[in-house]
Amino acid sequence: MEEHKLIKAVVGLGNPGPQFRHNRHNIGFQVLDILANSYGAEWHSKEKLEYADIHIGDHPIILIKPQTFMNSSGEIMSFLRKKGIDPESILVVHDEMEKPFGKLAIRLGGSHRGHNGLRSLIGFCGGDFWRLRFGVGRPEDKSHVSQYVLSNFDEPQEEVTKLIEQAIEMIETKVR
Repeated sequence: MEEHKLIKAVVGLGNPGPQFRHNRHNIGFQVLDILANSYGAEWHSKEKLEYADIHIGDHPIILIKPQTFMNSSGEIMSFLRKKGIDPESILVVHDEMEKPFGKLAIRLGGSHRGHNGLRSLIGFCGGDFWRLRFGVGRPEDKSHVSQYVLSNFDEPQEEVTKLIEQAIEMIETKVR
């Protein structure tokens, strides 16, 4: 694992479909939509994903939103391999229940911690990819986890938007 390896792809985890658009589990899609929009990028569909190309500074970056539903997110790896992008050059944006709402962190590697999107990616490429962990908190009752991540944020949209902007700044800093 090389910590200085250049990020070539940013993958946002989420579920396709308008009914999931503002769910906690779709924060990866939300971050990438705003990132793509801020760079004037257009989304294109290909097989099991949507992608957009941007440049952050001098660095070309491909943004990817898997369209397979969360549990099969790793299926995008064949597309990335064809582009010559290895796991250490990928940054995955995902919801993180182990962090309280409002806490963001970037780290290399780790386990899936019960996150099915990460579990799928790890199954396809191992765990040595970067993660932007977007804290969403967790429900008090463990039996409500699925319902919790598939619901919209309780916090005001302005707070969510401010955190999305902070996440984008972290991505831009990591890429430069």
